[in-house]
Amino acid sequence: MKFNHEFIEKNIGLLGIFTVIAISFGGLVQITPLIFQKDTTVPVEGLRPYTALELEGRDIYIREGCYNCHSQMIRPLRAETERYGHYSVAGESVWDHPFQWGSKRTGPDLARVGGRYSDKWHEVHLIDPRAVVPQSNMPGFPWLMDNKLDGKLTADKMEIFRNFGVPYTDEDIKGAKAAVEGKTEMQALIAYLQSLGHALK
Repeated sequence: MKFNHEFIEKNIGLLGIFTVIAISFGGLVQITPLIFQKDTTVPVEGLRPYTALELEGRDIYIREGCYNCHSQMIRPLRAETERYGHYSVAGESVWDHPFQWGSKRTGPDLARVGGRYSDKWHEVHLIDPRAVVPQSNMPGFPWLMDNKLDGKLTADKMEIFRNFGVPYTDEDIKGAKAAVEGKTEMQALIAYLQSLGHALK
């Protein structure tokens, strides 16, 4: 018997089922091998979890939408590695939930920005980007200097991350509130930025 595609194409329910099956199979073929590759599941040597202040800074980075203009994934292309440094590897992001790879580069990639500039440079840049980069189209974030952290939820966040496999100790979690309480959001965001790329320079 000759198979007739017209029968499937005119039957929306059947077409939908076959589409889901095709997409599921394709996804499994691509994703399943990565689950068992050590390169994608084992942290690179020298990787450390975010401190309590860096973790709060990461949340501010996400809240303010920094990932919309900055990626944190250097591709293995000569132009990128010469500008930003060593290309990104999966083992750097195993404790990042969710990872901040991004795909848009209105601003430069930040995967290796840690230690490249001083804390004061970051502060000035975040308050008024054009003060240090005249051609920048980045908005300023002056309110970060005024907003203070209370640290009420920091320990809970670290506990959740520990459930995801991040190696936080009981001492890390116990001291989380004290580590961030009274600090400004600017200090937290700068601490996060300074931590980026510490494992691979």
